[in-house]
Amino acid sequence: MSIATLFPPPVSLTSSHPHLCSHAPHRTQPLHHSMTTTVLRQLTHRHNYLLHHHRHRCRRFLSVAAAAVRQDTTVWTQAPLTSIHPAAETLFHISVDVSDSPELANSFTTAGQYLQLRVPTDDDVSKPSFLAIASPPSLASVQGVFEFLVKSFAGSTAELLCGLNKGDVVELSQAMGKGFDIDHISPPEDYQSVLIFATGSGISPIRSLIESGFSADKRSDVRLYYGARNLERMAYQDRFKDWESLGVKIVPVLSQPDDNWKGERGYVQAAFSRAKKIYSPQSTGAVLCGQKQMAEEVTSFLVADGVSSEKILKNF
Repeated sequence: MSIATLFPPPVSLTSSHPHLCSHAPHRTQPLHHSMTTTVLRQLTHRHNYLLHHHRHRCRRFLSVAAAAVRQDTTVWTQAPLTSIHPAAETLFHISVDVSDSPELANSFTTAGQYLQLRVPTDDDVSKPSFLAIASPPSLASVQGVFEFLVKSFAGSTAELLCGLNKGDVVELSQAMGKGFDIDHISPPEDYQSVLIFATGSGISPIRSLIESGFSADKRSDVRLYYGARNLERMAYQDRFKDWESLGVKIVPVLSQPDDNWKGERGYVQAAFSRAKKIYSPQSTGAVLCGQKQMAEEVTSFLVADGVSSEKILKNF
């Protein structure tokens, strides 16, 4: 339909409504021109909107396609589970045999590294899940084993993984990430204090660090503040004595303990704030893994006390 059809010329307007012409004949042409201009502007705006929307959809499609290509570049290696059992409430200890894949095993070099894991299903494979490796690198290089501490929650790849059995196959990417750069708090003679903080399943890469060895026994003050809701949700309690024999003092902190609990209560950042005891900020380092708010608050405490932010290590 043309614009002329929508808006008749002035002559028809004049003949049909002579009173309009007698009162303002000079406004007939400008009225037609103004209405035409308005319609053109509306059509132009609509055209620009559709063009912008089309370009946005094209960019989104290309972005998704590029992401799919990047996803396809991941090298997946199949490996069987050697054991799976509860480590604490909602947490599972899982071991994977990577002895037939030396390249995969050797990709894990530093405590704090992580990898992607997915579970093959009847239809396809599950969405990849990022998991920190809980065992030390030596266990991979010597025995060909990766160990994980996995928290199960509904609808996740972790839930699928925790429902598998010994011998079931999973798919792993190579280890990635920089891990904990212990060189920043070495040699031990210069960094006598190392404060370690972990919450929940964040204890997983901390276990790897402690059992890899970072000369804790050569330092005068190494403390691990380990937070959980209660003892039923605190993994690796059976390893505490071994960790202490390596020079690490364990400070369990429970946010919702029962009445029999005599230790620290609340959150790890509050427990540390109460204790403090930073003997020399210049010779203090820290390692953090776990809940985001905890990491932010502990970092603020340490920096305020004079600890260099470069000496506060994270694995991401």
